[in-house]
Amino acid sequence: MGAGKSTIGRHIADQLHLEFFDSDQEIERRTGADISWVFDIEGEEGFRKREESVISDLTEMQGIVLATGGGSVISKEVRNKLSARGIVVYLETPIEKQVARTQRDKRRPLLQTSEDSRDVLERLADEREPLYREVADHVVRTDEQSAKVVANQIIEKLDF
Repeated sequence: MGAGKSTIGRHIADQLHLEFFDSDQEIERRTGADISWVFDIEGEEGFRKREESVISDLTEMQGIVLATGGGSVISKEVRNKLSARGIVVYLETPIEKQVARTQRDKRRPLLQTSEDSRDVLERLADEREPLYREVADHVVRTDEQSAKVVANQIIEKLDF
């Protein structure tokens, strides 16, 4: 969360002349509602089912760049599809950067709790980090670099 997946993904897609998809935006398009509403009505479990379906559909496509939601790797099915159907890049981002990038974003349901956002992000990182590494073909640190610089590093790693 807050790693820059969508921004970096768009840069990669633009440079490689590929179509870009964001799984969260695709869920919003299909439901006609924003992610926060889906979470409120269906809970995280309902959202994750929709996410699995969307990612399953999108990973069947060829020649695309896909940015998934940060929690998508919780699902073994999603991890299997991502690994089998594409090249996965994990954007490793320090917690401080994630906090700075998400602090004013009201569209992130998991951060809309009474719990401190830093604590939430640290807990999520502890849960998800091993899963990200499990599926990642490449790991790229985002640190202080611009999205364009990170996108170029990824393109170089992919040898396009």
